[in-house]
Amino acid sequence: MDVNGVAAEGFEPVREAFVRNFGTPGERGAAVAVYRDGRKVVDLWAGTRDIDGTEPWERGTAQIVRSATKGVAAAVLLMLAQRGELDLDAPVGHYWPEFKAHGKEHTLVRHALAHRAGVPVLDRALTPAEAADPEIAAAVLAAQAPVWEPGTDHGYHAHTYSWLTGELVRRVTGRSIGAWIATEIAGPLSLDLWLGLPDGEAHRVGRVGPLAAPEPDGALRVRPKRAVADAYADAGSLTRRAFAVISPPPDENDPAYRAAVLPASNGIATADALARFYAALTGEVDGIRLFTPETRERARAEASSGPDRVLVAPTRFGLGYMLHGSASPLLAPGSFGHPGRGGALGFADPESGIAFGYVTNGFRTSVTADPRAQALVRAVRTSLAQL
Repeated sequence: MDVNGVAAEGFEPVREAFVRNFGTPGERGAAVAVYRDGRKVVDLWAGTRDIDGTEPWERGTAQIVRSATKGVAAAVLLMLAQRGELDLDAPVGHYWPEFKAHGKEHTLVRHALAHRAGVPVLDRALTPAEAADPEIAAAVLAAQAPVWEPGTDHGYHAHTYSWLTGELVRRVTGRSIGAWIATEIAGPLSLDLWLGLPDGEAHRVGRVGPLAAPEPDGALRVRPKRAVADAYADAGSLTRRAFAVISPPPDENDPAYRAAVLPASNGIATADALARFYAALTGEVDGIRLFTPETRERARAEASSGPDRVLVAPTRFGLGYMLHGSASPLLAPGSFGHPGRGGALGFADPESGIAFGYVTNGFRTSVTADPRAQALVRAVRTSLAQL
């Protein structure tokens, strides 16, 4: 496998792990980037830009990152709080009065960020066109009754996180969350990262799809626990309903879907953009810092932990970010970030100064811990131990 890019001295294990991913795990096209203390130390890419094509992945090839978008969306709310424009301890209904309906009047902004709002499902699924219309989707969510008392438990808001965060930003700023990211985050940091892909950038984005990789002879087949498997098999479970909020499932290669603004699921980025974004959450990158140290600590302070009502397995969340744990093994206990279902991963580890980004065009069935991304994380850990 021909790998392009560089790995700084000491980070050779990351390059080696990246190459191995194109073997047994069957990677088709991917990129990984790592920053340390605001300086890029790994920037690698290989394979094809399209999962079903032959055109090579190039520097600057971007891909849809699914739920890794949530980490970028969370930063918007935290930055607004940092600027004094949003109170994390205020009720969501203070900014969005219609949301108070059906017992949601005590739902706080921090509950929305920490997956404690109690509305991971909708009684009526949205079509892809309705999901892309912020007014329609927000109205349906505002009218939804919670499935648990807000603030008392947690469960992953796989899709409804889009309209919880997006509508709060629109009510507070008068702008879409995608426009806010473009002007306040992506622009200043020169990130190839979009929430609502502009027509002029569509040529840079590869086609994505499921990755079919046969198990090697003698490999250990890791099967989900029975409770998790049963939850995904049960059409009436919170698990199935949360992931089926948009029905039929949208075509992630459809230009209309990519142009929509869905902060739970359809951000598009390069690996470098994800890593550079997280580097700016924990320190300075070319003189730019997104979070103050106080905001960084708010982001990664545990706000939810234990059995997840939607994912069934135990999860840990800060304010908008997954934390290190069995369901999301990041670099170290202080790490915070967000995976994308079946592939992408972005996170920061303030103690080591590491910021990490991985994107791919091939999605596996894993929800939070993709084996390719985890192999790269282990390689980063090995590199740090050897430095």
